[in-house]
Amino acid sequence: MISLSFDRSVEEAEVVITGSKSVSNRLLILKHFYQDLAFQNLSNSDDTVCLQKALTQFNTQSEITEIDVGHAGTAMRFLTALCAVSEDRTFVLKGSQRMHNRPISILVDALKKLGADISYLEKVGFPPLEIKGKKLTKNEVSISGAVSSQYISALLLIAPQLNRELHIRIKGDLTSKPYVDMTLQLLKQLGVQVESSVEEICVYPQAQIQPQEIKIESDWSSASYFFSSVAVSDGLKLTLSHFQIQSLQGDAALVRLYKKLGVASTQVGTTQLSIEKKKAISSKTFEANLIETPDLAQTLAVTCLALGIDCFLTGLHTLKIKETDRLEALKAELEKFGAQVNIDDTSLNMKSPEKLKKHVVVETYQDHRMAMAFAPLSFLVPLQIKDENVVTKSYPEFWDDMQNLGISAES
Repeated sequence: MISLSFDRSVEEAEVVITGSKSVSNRLLILKHFYQDLAFQNLSNSDDTVCLQKALTQFNTQSEITEIDVGHAGTAMRFLTALCAVSEDRTFVLKGSQRMHNRPISILVDALKKLGADISYLEKVGFPPLEIKGKKLTKNEVSISGAVSSQYISALLLIAPQLNRELHIRIKGDLTSKPYVDMTLQLLKQLGVQVESSVEEICVYPQAQIQPQEIKIESDWSSASYFFSSVAVSDGLKLTLSHFQIQSLQGDAALVRLYKKLGVASTQVGTTQLSIEKKKAISSKTFEANLIETPDLAQTLAVTCLALGIDCFLTGLHTLKIKETDRLEALKAELEKFGAQVNIDDTSLNMKSPEKLKKHVVVETYQDHRMAMAFAPLSFLVPLQIKDENVVTKSYPEFWDDMQNLGISAES
């Protein structure tokens, strides 16, 4: 458990965050196919390290390759597709207890329709999986876009390795659309031919690429905790390195969302972003539809709590199948500080208290974003956060960076 409290005033600081976890993990899968691909500023998150380790296991010659992804949901989904097309190999793909309760049937069903050989080893619809890699014989599939964009990205990443162009028809509204757009942009950057519309994506085979190196932009999801810190602190100005407002990452919507909370963002040159509080909040309620950026929900809710304004967040249906049920977790922890919170399957409605309760112990539910989202409250009230090391899943240096902003962090 870590104890957080405001220690000293800091007027300006620079924060250096490693590369985007989402971009890094996509490029690692593509690097497996295209050895002429190189990159800089790879994420050092647990999820990316886990995926790197898993990919080295593809070099083993064992009869059955067993891969444990722990809590890494992206690795589970991307590797399910990758193993399915790794011919003449058999894999057992498993994870933590929570991972074995996160559904994967939509992706498995789609891969099976393309000809994959995948079996459930325990509960139908959930990991662990046995996957016998083979050449996929079909080239058309329909898949729901409403549950997780990672299912679609998993199919897109293996598509250039198929014998024929892959047609993916998307059923229903596409959640977290920017992450699918990110995958498509990376494929195009490598020279892969892609055609896309609202309802269908087509990816053509691409056996080789021209040698190239990609500089990975820093992680916008991780930047959200510093937007929150600026919004709730007194006069803090930050420079975030390796960021561009025009970004592949959907969570760059932070610039627009936090403008409503008084935070101004300015591009400095081509690689730095300056953020500072410019004005007081006039509105008593913050409203946002986060269907394209659900990972920002926890940070935004806590920011509103700190600012003493109410919030109504919608588009949150995917939060129930994350590292924890994030809607239930948010409700429980926000209410500890005195908020009144109502949730349903897709939204969160919070009425902030007039005064925050002090010395609250925040549960993290094995969820890195719960720990980091609540940390900026320590600018206003002392608090404690359990299982503080959970942040290594996406941001190992988080507590050091918070201390550089004037927060005392004692384990």
